[in-house]
Amino acid sequence: MANKVYFEEQNAKIICDDTISTKQVDPESIDLIVTSPPYNLDIDYKSYDDKLDYNEYLKFTKRWLKKCLLLLKNDGRMCLNIPLDTNKGGHRSIGADITEIAKQVGWKYHSTVIWNEGNISKSSAWGSWLSASSPYVIAPVELIIILYKDSWKKTSGSRKNDITKTEFISWTNGIWTFKGESKKKIGHPAPFPVELPKRCIKLFSYVGDTVLDPFMGSGSTIIAAKQLNRNGIGIDKEREYCELAMHRILKETN
Repeated sequence: MANKVYFEEQNAKIICDDTISTKQVDPESIDLIVTSPPYNLDIDYKSYDDKLDYNEYLKFTKRWLKKCLLLLKNDGRMCLNIPLDTNKGGHRSIGADITEIAKQVGWKYHSTVIWNEGNISKSSAWGSWLSASSPYVIAPVELIIILYKDSWKKTSGSRKNDITKTEFISWTNGIWTFKGESKKKIGHPAPFPVELPKRCIKLFSYVGDTVLDPFMGSGSTIIAAKQLNRNGIGIDKEREYCELAMHRILKETN
């Protein structure tokens, strides 16, 4: 097995590989997955084709969801950041479709967080202006779907929590409001802010747990994991993004 570890230091590892085929992560070794997969919105992710036929995109989704399920411990969870819907190439209930596929391959559904980014531009596709002929309704929000493998009750790990009372009360409310991340600032076409994985990690894992992002991108999940004394593992097949994530980890966690 070729070693595809791109970068490794205490509590942080970057693997330059394809999530679906990688053998660099042991089965049943992950406590929590926090990720945002490609949305199929024709974003330039270098070698990945982000404008697949929708059925092909759902087949791809099914493959990586099956692989990630194998990597989780029996009491492991996943926080999956995906769109509510999209009108790219036709109106699609992408959030509902991906959730249904997850259940088909063995994931269990727990709940959904609505992430309000406050991005008003997302709601500007009016369709027929001031007319009932064909208006569009686009909600300027994204979803964080909370899934788990076998048991929702967490029995493994250190049992050491680091979430505050204020955070727990606020974050167990299923509507989160904070800004998205700047593509220009980060240098990645679709970054999410460190605040997103930070909340997921503190809510759904213990100190010392292992957190995986199978679509690491700019490395936000790994940064949050390391900052919170978890073991972060990120996978991305683009060397450019592995390099970007490495520099962010070194800058923001050391």
